[in-house]
Amino acid sequence: MSSHREAPRISQDPVADNTDVYAFVSPDDHNTVTLIANYIPLEEPAGGPNFHQFGDDVLYEIMIDNNRDGVEDVTYQFRFTTQLFNPNTFLYNTGPITSLTDPAWNMRQVYAVTKVLGPRRTGTPQTLATDLPSPPVRIGPRSTPDYEALAAAAIHNLATGETVFAGQREEGFYVDLGSIFDLAALRPFQALHLIPRPPAAGVDATSGYNVHTIALQVPKAHLTQDGSTPVDPLNANSVIGVWASASRQKALVMDGGGGGALGPWTQVSRLANPLINEVLIPLGKKDLWNTLEPKDDALFLQHYEHPELAALLPVLYPGVFPNLDSLNTAGTARADLVAILLTGIPAGLPNLPPTLNTFTGPTNADLLRLNLAVPPSYTDPNAALASNKRFGVLGGDLDGFPNGRRVFDDVTAIELRAVAGVVLDLISDFEADSAAALLQDGTTNDLPYLASFPYLGHPHEGFDHEHEHDEPGDAPPEYRPG
Repeated sequence: MSSHREAPRISQDPVADNTDVYAFVSPDDHNTVTLIANYIPLEEPAGGPNFHQFGDDVLYEIMIDNNRDGVEDVTYQFRFTTQLFNPNTFLYNTGPITSLTDPAWNMRQVYAVTKVLGPRRTGTPQTLATDLPSPPVRIGPRSTPDYEALAAAAIHNLATGETVFAGQREEGFYVDLGSIFDLAALRPFQALHLIPRPPAAGVDATSGYNVHTIALQVPKAHLTQDGSTPVDPLNANSVIGVWASASRQKALVMDGGGGGALGPWTQVSRLANPLINEVLIPLGKKDLWNTLEPKDDALFLQHYEHPELAALLPVLYPGVFPNLDSLNTAGTARADLVAILLTGIPAGLPNLPPTLNTFTGPTNADLLRLNLAVPPSYTDPNAALASNKRFGVLGGDLDGFPNGRRVFDDVTAIELRAVAGVVLDLISDFEADSAAALLQDGTTNDLPYLASFPYLGHPHEGFDHEHEHDEPGDAPPEYRPG
């Protein structure tokens, strides 16, 4: 998945596990940017009596690089505190929760938001808010009868211009996890696989699950190096780099008098572009990758230039990707993937739109790059999901992935196609195999997105939800056997 249980160590620490990061110009307010960081993978809605929540001992952060060096210049930090109001019951709530202050709600979380200018550990901090309530988890019709109202009450407009939400949301990332990790037995392509089966639509492995979301809507001028609101996509000031992380404090150190203090924060998870540590980074380096900063990503350059998945596709689908196989055999370094994922795409590449610009300089860094001067091309994310827009830049949408990432972008299909060479085909004399432009896992999201902040849909409730276990249906229209 995008970054769910992607490394051995973090798979044992779900409350600190980044799952997805989104960054996009807000479709209903073009002067703002929405940044979303999700945590807690495969969150079962019926998880009582101890329902999922943010970690009180985790520092959650969203970072922005605005001067092209792979180092944070603006950081938003989130710290959570759990409040227990009735310790004499085993229940999360003893009656319906009708407001964020309802006495029937026994276990709540509040949080503080801090903005740091400069390096996140040594820069200048500013406390933006404290004791902001998160909404409860969505339990069911008796416990949370009007969940939409509870969630709306947990959207906070700060005096400094930001809007924040932190709480449970529906898992907006969709993927056929079962097929991808069955040696890429993509259901739409199974007739071309060594074990032939009729082509079929994918099965969304995240259907019926929730996540915990930190969402932040920020005026563009708060994030640029010069404090302006960019209007020219070719201006270097228009592009920012975004990533998120989770950190824990080092072990307790006791002093001679019996007291002690926790040590400094150490990063245990990070995420920007989807599927990087999940797919590109090998097992022996995954834990290391999670602890490092984006500016250190030159250490992993070889895995972008020679991705293992590109070598596997011709093996797993014999005869389907002969041109990709020849490219791999020649040992050609994948400059296209380096540009897309590590440096950003420079303006002016052949056969790409002239205003496509996500370039942040020569520093190799995993950043979700967003050009703030490119306006949204949609208003309804659900209509966009049902159209070619879900393929982002490859579908003709300059405001979609890899220019930022919108909640509905089909990043699995986009990255599969990029690895198979569709972008390299555009910018060089390489001819991509015909199947490369058809690669996909055949899934879509199971619940609707919202048209306004925080855009991810309302969570599945514990009382009434299901995971997608139906038999695969017909092949998606993009797939044509032959």
